[in-house]
Amino acid sequence: MAPVTLTTLRSKLFEMVDQIITTGIPLEIERRGKRLHIALVEKKAKLANLKAQDCIVGDPDDLIHLEVAPWQNDQRV
Repeated sequence: MAPVTLTTLRSKLFEMVDQIITTGIPLEIERRGKRLHIALVEKKAKLANLKAQDCIVGDPDDLIHLEVAPWQNDQRV
């Protein structure tokens, strides 16, 4: 994330803090050539932002007794 100025931070403080809490990405502030970070004390798990995906087409119970053909090793040259 690009650094923000204190003026921008002042005008959007609550919005930016909420964004830090939900994403876990620290905010960088620039003031008089110096850079500061606002970050969560507890780190959020990397996988916490994943959304559940419905990727099984059909009945999931059918996968329990799935029969697969035996492996055939073709020696093609």
